[in-house]
Amino acid sequence: MMMRGSSSRGSSMAHNHWTNISSRPPFSDLSDINNNKCLPGQPLSSSTKINSKPKTLPREHIDRYKRGDTHPVSALYQLSQVLQFQLDMKETVTTVGVTGFYFAFCAVIDGVHYKTGMGITKKEARAKAAELALEELIASLENDGIPSDVSEGPPPLPVREKDSTIPEVHSGRAVIEKKNPIKDQVPVVVREMFTKLMDSYPEFSGCGGTVAAFVMLSPAGCEVVALGTGSSNTKSSPAPTGRILHDSHAAVTARRSLMRFLYRNLLLFFSKNSALEEKSVFQQDQTTKLLSLKNHFTLHLYLSQLPKGAAQIPSQLRLNPLSISAWEVNYQIGLHAVVEGKVFSKFSSSYEQMGSHVVSMSATDKIMEWQVLGFQGALLSHFIEPVYVSSIFIGDGSCSDTRGMEMAVNQRVDGITSALPLYYCVYRPHISLVSSAVPPDAHPSQKSLSLNWSHGDLLVEVVNALDGKSTEDSPFKSSPALASRLCKAAMLSRFNLVAKEAQREELLTAVTYREAKMMAKPYQEAKSVLKSYLGRKGYGQWVEKPPISDHFSM
Repeated sequence: MMMRGSSSRGSSMAHNHWTNISSRPPFSDLSDINNNKCLPGQPLSSSTKINSKPKTLPREHIDRYKRGDTHPVSALYQLSQVLQFQLDMKETVTTVGVTGFYFAFCAVIDGVHYKTGMGITKKEARAKAAELALEELIASLENDGIPSDVSEGPPPLPVREKDSTIPEVHSGRAVIEKKNPIKDQVPVVVREMFTKLMDSYPEFSGCGGTVAAFVMLSPAGCEVVALGTGSSNTKSSPAPTGRILHDSHAAVTARRSLMRFLYRNLLLFFSKNSALEEKSVFQQDQTTKLLSLKNHFTLHLYLSQLPKGAAQIPSQLRLNPLSISAWEVNYQIGLHAVVEGKVFSKFSSSYEQMGSHVVSMSATDKIMEWQVLGFQGALLSHFIEPVYVSSIFIGDGSCSDTRGMEMAVNQRVDGITSALPLYYCVYRPHISLVSSAVPPDAHPSQKSLSLNWSHGDLLVEVVNALDGKSTEDSPFKSSPALASRLCKAAMLSRFNLVAKEAQREELLTAVTYREAKMMAKPYQEAKSVLKSYLGRKGYGQWVEKPPISDHFSM
């Protein structure tokens, strides 16, 4: 659309901006950490503080952008993660003298507005704005004489050789993380919550071998909002009831528990009660009417083990055509499927022999998917912008580095951002090792059981992963039929309740669960783009569950 206004600030501001960053104090408040958002139009706090300028230039990210391997918007967000600056892609007005219908965006870095980028579509305008900002930032960084460091960032297939004597170096990011108090706080609050739950239900302590938890950081502090355990999936065949849990791995269970937390906060927001609305973690964008997490609220994921799949790449493997065949690379870094708790590469002959078994994508692949589509899923995307995690913390004592996780979650989807619809992007979380939140005496003697809890629950629910239903002795049971509170039917019930409270009558016309999901057009578009991209890149085809499992109504 055609709009007029003044142009953004001059290019000389880039040098002054980085000079100011280098003189600022380090983080002094939890609310200042990891508050960058990849969604346009969100205001940034003028009081946000930034770490001092890194001593090394992120050469790999810059070179990949200059070669055209990374989309400008994605490259700018990557630099924001490495260099720890606040970034917002903000829709603005076109510059004076421009005629015709154009969209306009500018990059806002730590409150400084860079040059306006214009285009006939919003995607084109955002890309141009990112290009203009990168042009100035890269020139400023290089002219300031920061020495480059060839070890910055993970290599294309990022694992060093087993016999290497070179110390593990993660460039400037490791230094930043040491100053980041959330890295120390997350395992503490997860351990406290996990211990509290196990002390309350000692008879289920054997199902706590693999733990995943979502932690929310806000000005009030650090708090666990969802937690799940488990390491298996069901043997039951798909049925058109929506009342069977097909995947009860810890990360999946915790994520579905997070969705319950988000639904609960949507009901608070739409309650028409100001006191309850204030307690919600959401705020509303007056332009789009979609909700997003309040300013200074960020989400973080804790995993007690490296998730199954490509994240567990052998440490000696590296992407080198002279030392390893393309087939073996695809075998290791491609998509993986899980059948009855066992993981298979999509390229393995064993997977092809699975036949009619119930198949789920690996936890690694699902985390990668959620970092593109958001952890909220299709139904919640009717109400809220994509929800991403800012950090992933691995509390696995047997894990020596996170490079496999970096590659699997971040690098496999590099270059996809430009094809995604508005609000969706490749959000690259900080991934690092932390102390374990699981007590050393926790033995997974009940491997077929999965425990779930979310903030506000009075009781935990225990699910038998093999049949996808609550156990007879579960502290929480939703009904005599033992359908889990995490099942699709339960989610559809919550969706209908929120749609009613939000007065979204058009959503209530959906007859089936599948119909409600397919009505989320931008989400479905982003999902289609992601799966096509993975196939084109040679990572394999995403496993789709039989449509029958979604064809149910309440």
